Amino acid sequence: MPAKGKHRRPKSSSLHRGIAAVGTGGAVLVLPVLGATAAGAATTGAAQAGTAVKPAATPDTHVVAAGDSLSKIAREHSLSGGWKKLYEDNRGVLGDDPKLIHPGLKLTLGKKSTAEPVKKTAASPASVETAAAPAKKSYTNNLDGWIKESLDIMARHGIPGTYEGIHRNIMRESSGNPWAINNWDVNAAAGTPSKGLLQVIGPTFAAYHVPGTSTDSYDPVANITAACNYAADRYGSIDNVNGPY
Repeated sequence: MPAKGKHRRPKSSSLHRGIAAVGTGGAVLVLPVLGATAAGAATTGAAQAGTAVKPAATPDTHVVAAGDSLSKIAREHSLSGGWKKLYEDNRGVLGDDPKLIHPGLKLTLGKKSTAEPVKKTAASPASVETAAAPAKKSYTNNLDGWIKESLDIMARHGIPGTYEGIHRNIMRESSGNPWAINNWDVNAAAGTPSKGLLQVIGPTFAAYHVPGTSTDSYDPVANITAACNYAADRYGSIDNVNGPY
């Protein structure tokens, strides 16, 4: 405790300390000095205010259409690194074979975003099960839907063919009738009439049946995929068939 009659000298902060100067009239002037700490803080704040955070770029995408290939997509979008870079960026979607590309796949073009992934909270067992089992792709129950489903199956098995090539041959062979049957040609006389959309005889259907499709040769999807498998083996592709085969 200070002695009676005396007073402590109050502390002066960095903002209130001054420099004593003698003026022309002999009076003492006190000039405030900005503290070094405050000045540094002001400079730092100004620097931070002027710094803009550049958001991560969002990559473009391309939805695969019938007739597309990785090289065609890379060429159309002028991608650096060509189809190989496109394949590496989308390996999780395309799988191990870059040739197995089919309509409906969504591909990322260019460099992928480097932004940090959103942290996920713990999911319940039910939500985990739903995420692990994506919804099955649906197709219309008509000629358009049968061809598109067949093309997807063919892509998974490496069987070449396009929508136009399949449709053209179906219209020539059966006019789009999945129950069409030929009871008058040499095959019919031998007891193996041509059946279905692409008029496949029984032995050919059995030999070129694609796993995962129906064993009924009248089934539209099974008939198309078996016929395209046979055409690929004999002609290179159903696209190369322009008459009886």
